[in-house]
Amino acid sequence: MAAKSVIRVGTMACGLSVTVVAGALLAPGATAVPSVVAESSKSATAVSASTPTIRKLRKTKRVKIAGGHRTDSRDNGRPVKLIAAALNVPTAVFRDAFARVTPTADGSDPDSSQAQANKEILLQTLAPYGVTNARLDEVSNYYRYFGASGVKWQQTKAKARAKVRRGKIVGFTIQRAGAGYSSNPRIKVAGFPKLKVKAKVAYGTDLATNGRVVRLRVVGGSY
Repeated sequence: MAAKSVIRVGTMACGLSVTVVAGALLAPGATAVPSVVAESSKSATAVSASTPTIRKLRKTKRVKIAGGHRTDSRDNGRPVKLIAAALNVPTAVFRDAFARVTPTADGSDPDSSQAQANKEILLQTLAPYGVTNARLDEVSNYYRYFGASGVKWQQTKAKARAKVRRGKIVGFTIQRAGAGYSSNPRIKVAGFPKLKVKAKVAYGTDLATNGRVVRLRVVGGSY
């Protein structure tokens, strides 16, 4: 039996040195297939010559985020949940205050005198919570809703990817949380039509992040 010899081939750019172990006893006419060994300063891992050295074990899938703009039937299409959160008052408190104002019949902006009267009614309830006239104007203008034309309030769409391993969803990456969601949006993952995914929406006083998607999780369905 021929003695084995070690031939140093070279050093890879990543710092791994590659050696070839040759000299094994072969049958007549057979061709030697060297064993490739990747060595690092910490450990050495054998890799079969017929196996790719890089294998993609995880991939991602596109997540479709739709809807998320439902409102309470008592609010006539207005995003009361978003407005209340921005003003830092309970939703029920703002809803009760808003129920006392006099809206215009066609959904258009009221004249100046009516607008001022409505604002005074709102502040009677909201001022004890620290809401000022200026803040009420800012939030009301930001979430202005034009019911007659169907134009909704300001929104930023959320964006996410699903992490897939061995055909299963193992997690989600929220690339952009978005803002302006008044309810949980509908979630679909490309390639997994029967999977049920639930979104969690968070609210706060920052208009740029109020009503943002902070969590996605699988709650049922099948693969």
